[in-house]
Amino acid sequence: MMLSPDQAADSDHPSSAPSDPESLAGTDAKGLLGCCVSDPEPVEEGGGEGKGGGRASLHPQQLSREEKRRRRRATAKYRSAHATRERIRVEAFNLAFAELRKLLPTLPPDKKLSKIEILRLAICYISYLNHVLDV
Repeated sequence: MMLSPDQAADSDHPSSAPSDPESLAGTDAKGLLGCCVSDPEPVEEGGGEGKGGGRASLHPQQLSREEKRRRRRATAKYRSAHATRERIRVEAFNLAFAELRKLLPTLPPDKKLSKIEILRLAICYISYLNHVLDV
């Protein structure tokens, strides 16, 4: 038997709540809370956040840690600084590949190699050098 969201809110029995996604799509948070909890407790002001990761209040002063982080990351200043850090990281990464590439013998010596080719060639060259030392 399918109950409407209003009927589910009036019911005190959890098994009478709709469980399929189609019927849950039309319900709001109040309707879901009413069907799962027989007597909902009011949310306390200011003390709802603790180690348990309580729900964020609707007041802007009481944002969750995740919401504060999300808002801070949404600023143009943060994005610009992050892009600069990422650019520096990628440049250092590419420089390290260029230095490794200079150490590897290839014919012709200036042949362009991808990063994966550089890594595979380095593995083979190290194996070859180990073999030469063992002989």
